[in-house]
Amino acid sequence: MRTRTREPQTLGSEGTLDRMARILADRNIDPASVAALPDETEPLSLLDLLSAGLPPRYQGAVADHPTVLTWARDVAEAAVAPSVGARRQVSTGPSLLMAGVVGAGKTHQAYGAVRHLVQSGVGVRWRATTAADLYAELRPRPGTDSERELAAVARCPLLILDDLGAAKASDWTEEITYRLINRRYTHMLPTLITTNLRIADLRAYLGDRVTSRLVEMTTRVEFEPVDRRRHRTAA
Repeated sequence: MRTRTREPQTLGSEGTLDRMARILADRNIDPASVAALPDETEPLSLLDLLSAGLPPRYQGAVADHPTVLTWARDVAEAAVAPSVGARRQVSTGPSLLMAGVVGAGKTHQAYGAVRHLVQSGVGVRWRATTAADLYAELRPRPGTDSERELAAVARCPLLILDDLGAAKASDWTEEITYRLINRRYTHMLPTLITTNLRIADLRAYLGDRVTSRLVEMTTRVEFEPVDRRRHRTAA
């Protein structure tokens, strides 16, 4: 089953009540009964809200790679409060490109980095998609505003772009990738990118325009060539 491009996830002051209402509905809890509970009832934390928006496989993801943790710290430090007394929100910041073989833990680290940001007390509006799913969503078809969808992904404050370079390349996919990366490069929007390509091979698969911007906008880290999924199965 193809995973649809994930809608923006809001953590922090904006959208919290809507997210809480959806969580309560998922748990078959009547919001009115919650309102009547004693004051000592434990409120839902930001991590609870985050977990409701994460894919089940990554709800407990923890970032432990030093470069990933440094990226999360830098993004948190760049967060700003929209008004006096408001929670700081991710707005601009550095990007990170994680390269390595399938199963090396790149996607786990990406979702763990989002959890790390939330644990640091920063509000995060984010989206997550694979490159292949993004191209599928954006292919022109009746009843779909592809330009509007591309703009929504491109301007999201934090984006996880998974498996870049895994989809079949074409002039069209290269153009879409360039427009997405160029928008995020221009506006300095933090982006977590994973790829199965070696860093040395990026230019051959992604083209000069995309690669030159990735080189400038990202810190790049190459994960060890070990498929952790197979390793766990063998153990």
